[in-house]
Amino acid sequence: MIENIKKQIDKSLATFMDRIKLDYKLHLVNPTLYKSIREFTLRDGKRIRPILLILSYMGYCRKNKRISPSIYNASTCIELLHNFMLIHDDIIDRSNLRRGKPTMHKLLGKIVKTNDQAKLGSDLSIIAGDIVYALAIDAFLSINEKHERKEKALKYFIQTAAFTAMGEFIDTIHSVEKLDKVKENDVLLNYTLKTARYTFDCPLVTGAVLAGANKKDITKLSQLGILIGQAFQIQDDIIGIFDSQKNIGKSILSDLAESKKTLLVTHTYQKLGSLKRKKFIKYFNKPTKNYQDLMAVRKIFLQSGSLAYSLEQIKTRVDKTLKILNTLEMKRNYRDVIENAFLQLFKHCNRIAEENNLNIRITTS
Repeated sequence: MIENIKKQIDKSLATFMDRIKLDYKLHLVNPTLYKSIREFTLRDGKRIRPILLILSYMGYCRKNKRISPSIYNASTCIELLHNFMLIHDDIIDRSNLRRGKPTMHKLLGKIVKTNDQAKLGSDLSIIAGDIVYALAIDAFLSINEKHERKEKALKYFIQTAAFTAMGEFIDTIHSVEKLDKVKENDVLLNYTLKTARYTFDCPLVTGAVLAGANKKDITKLSQLGILIGQAFQIQDDIIGIFDSQKNIGKSILSDLAESKKTLLVTHTYQKLGSLKRKKFIKYFNKPTKNYQDLMAVRKIFLQSGSLAYSLEQIKTRVDKTLKILNTLEMKRNYRDVIENAFLQLFKHCNRIAEENNLNIRITTS
């Protein structure tokens, strides 16, 4: 089912990009602008967000209702919102790769020759990101559903964009604050705003609202969306340190180079004694980090128990998510598909736990 939904979403994304060429004439402004946005949008990805929107909608729409193609067209709004966030996030993080290919600011930095290609790329990429957000709203409006549901869902979608930007704001402040100023609760709030709301909460709630789900279930969907979203971001931070460049599609040193204040980092800082803490801070604050530094930091995360702690935090949240999921009035077959999809997302955790001799498994049992 998920593969079929993903194929339809990919098809809808391509169709939408063809339509906006006609509607917005981006190629006439500059051929590279349209070409770059199209190529970035159509890069192969998991499509987690639009898939969840579709599954939630189907899970709550009335029995035997014919699913309009417009719901697939509208589902692309959440993928475009994701791309908008990625474009701006890559500028802030100064990332060079996204999904194994050049980031938007790297693509647009080559439009014309200048004395400062990096600044040109960043400036143009900010503008391209703003265009992609406008396109996300356009995609949302294509849905054919009752007006009151559509308006309620659109408001939630727009609120999510604002909350995600707040998360980026917090994350940017954390990036320059001293490590002792950032606590675990600060990190979790950032995970909620920057990842959980728009990756899980928003697509699940938006699909349910459009389908006419009851208020109680919508509240539960938001709760489980936050839990699974926090777990997903904790895993992402673990992958950024313990996985390979081939698997993550960007430099294995990027997260460490950015000195991100993650759950791994804050827990390690709290658990280490003064001498080991000074050693950790020395690695963490190095302006330029190499592979040997990464290996040293991995060892510290293991010895401090922070990798095990973070994996346990993921397991706790996944377990709570599945319990809430099984109380929903959503059609059973769609609940089962969503549950399996969630569990598939955390296969990396099980592999990393096994590689580091930790007896922690993310399962239904």
